[in-house]
Amino acid sequence: MRLFTLLVLLCCSGNLLMAQSPTVEALTAYPFPSELRTSATGNRMVLAINQQGRRNLYAAEGPSFTLSKLTDYDSDLGDEITGVQLSADGKWVVFVKGGDHGAYNGTTPRNPASLPEPPEVQVWSVPFDGGAPVLLGDGDEPAIAPGDDQVAFLRDGQVWISPIDGSEKPEPLFYARGENGSLQWSPDGRSLAFVSSRGNHSFIGVYHDNDRRVQWVVPAFAHDSSPSWSPDGKRLAFVRRNSSGGLPDSILAPVHNPWSIWTANIAGGAGSCVWQSPQTPQGAVPTTHGGTNLRWAGKNRITFVSYHDGWPHLYSIPETGGAALLLTPGDFMVEHITLSPDKTWLLASANTGPEGDDIDRRHLIRVPVDQPEMEVLTPGSGIETFPTVTGDGAHVVFFSATATRPTLPAIVDWPGTGKAARLLGEALIPDVLKNAAQVVPKRVEFKAPDGKTVYGQLFEPKGGAAAKPAIVFIHGGPQRQMLLGWHYGDYYANTYALNQYLASRGFVVLAVNYRLGIGYGYDFHKPLFAGRYGASEYQDIKAAGEWLAALPQVDATRIGVYGGSYGGYLTALALGKDSDLFAAGVDIHGVHNYIGRIPPVSAEPAPDAEQAIALARDASPVSYVSTWRSPVLLIHGDHDGNVDFQQSVDLVRRLQQHDVPHETLVIPDETHHWMLYKHQVLVDQAITDFLEKHLIEQKHQ
Repeated sequence: MRLFTLLVLLCCSGNLLMAQSPTVEALTAYPFPSELRTSATGNRMVLAINQQGRRNLYAAEGPSFTLSKLTDYDSDLGDEITGVQLSADGKWVVFVKGGDHGAYNGTTPRNPASLPEPPEVQVWSVPFDGGAPVLLGDGDEPAIAPGDDQVAFLRDGQVWISPIDGSEKPEPLFYARGENGSLQWSPDGRSLAFVSSRGNHSFIGVYHDNDRRVQWVVPAFAHDSSPSWSPDGKRLAFVRRNSSGGLPDSILAPVHNPWSIWTANIAGGAGSCVWQSPQTPQGAVPTTHGGTNLRWAGKNRITFVSYHDGWPHLYSIPETGGAALLLTPGDFMVEHITLSPDKTWLLASANTGPEGDDIDRRHLIRVPVDQPEMEVLTPGSGIETFPTVTGDGAHVVFFSATATRPTLPAIVDWPGTGKAARLLGEALIPDVLKNAAQVVPKRVEFKAPDGKTVYGQLFEPKGGAAAKPAIVFIHGGPQRQMLLGWHYGDYYANTYALNQYLASRGFVVLAVNYRLGIGYGYDFHKPLFAGRYGASEYQDIKAAGEWLAALPQVDATRIGVYGGSYGGYLTALALGKDSDLFAAGVDIHGVHNYIGRIPPVSAEPAPDAEQAIALARDASPVSYVSTWRSPVLLIHGDHDGNVDFQQSVDLVRRLQQHDVPHETLVIPDETHHWMLYKHQVLVDQAITDFLEKHLIEQKHQ
């Protein structure tokens, strides 16, 4: 009996140990879905899922909506799947394989696996009912014609065309000078609208297949973008912004970037302005997901997103012009916007709902295109994003996550039936992750020195020492918001998993949402003297460290900091300016030097150019190497398409010259986004090991 009891205790202890101390591999074993699309008719859907670097397409069809694997890419080569399109009849799936579409130039081939063959970015198609993928050609950004038999795509800034089944070789559709993009087929499939970017200006063009000519739509000394066809295909709506040039303006003053909505008759070519944004900083082009999100909807309305009431909200105007109708009033933001198949409803995700903590979540909303009668479709404690409606109008498909479950596709009947959402693909979450212990983060607020409110999520481990080491996690972007659950972005799904892992290792972790981020209104998103012109947001980071230091469960002498990209920049500032507060840190592909990265004082300088240069020097981490004492780990891939690898090369040399304790991890051929799963695990483990060494192990030596 004693032996049996001992065996039971040992088994229970082992299970508890596994639950309390998951590995990095366990917490990063989540499937990550993206590229969710539905067919224009019927009830077919397709999406991409990344399982530890194995990126594949999955398909489902009503009424069962059982996920089935459509492709068989079972090697971790870092070649992402993007640009997924589903033909209107649901018979073909078109996608792009390769590139790095989170980079500034997503079409640049990447080779994070260091393969001996040169990498490529290519357009492929595959039958929805199954079969081998067919290569359509080198290119990017495909657009399926409404007839479902042709695919237009971009190659070297020009538009090419291919049969969707790959039965013929692709060929150029037409030639237009400049970098062309934003392909939009007319409803009848006979014309193709596009944007021709030409540096200091851009045009809207329309290629007409019947007479093989390019028509320029109301060309002007302006930047035109975002073409959207009217439902009858006779008119286009588009966004117009000022062109480059003019008298140099203040660099440091609030940005006035007005924009307008224009419509044009394709037959006659005449156009007119139907709406003008307010001449205020808030009236500038929104910089949240999708920008203006311009759409020609039903009920003779044009819909868009604007920030001019202080929050990024949905608006609509009559197609003939008029006052903008605010569709989503309230202190919250909208993103991930789509139209219902009948074009009478807008769906989006928003950080609003019946609970006070919903400002740090996302829930699905819907609103008529012509009435401010918004409904929250998915209240609760989850994270719901990227809604789309099936072509038959019967279902809403979206992504769903919680504080302890990573993102999965989900489906719910079109609102009004009262049925709960159903998860798809739960079997894709491995048992090792399902059994891994996770904490539920707590929403917190505190004040910066200037009185501004700072927001965050606190991960608190259970048990352990009474005074624990703590870490401030700083997101990148900076136009991001960390949430009370698994994040809908791939980069931040990983950091959420890493924060859970750090908590399992005994750290108190604070994910800080600092000013410059989204989710808390215009003044928070667009503060003065921020970034390279003063880094006013850094006081939020310092306040986060001081707030942690004041907690009774935190050892104030063992507070670390880590972040990537813009978070790496702020990590470097924290270590350079406040080594007394931050005992160690990990700087991942951060920007370190803004000196020389602003308009110089020239023959016709901006009125505050010299002040801007001085602020850029003060905002650069390299200016604080002489006061930098805390040890740092610097991590960077040398094919980074977002932050130049030279930024870390230069900082390492300066740290060497000042004898600052540092370690480095360089990953050849890797990008900003850890395209290889093994590199993601390597980085996560290196971050943890470094912070443990300097904040836990040295405490006990």
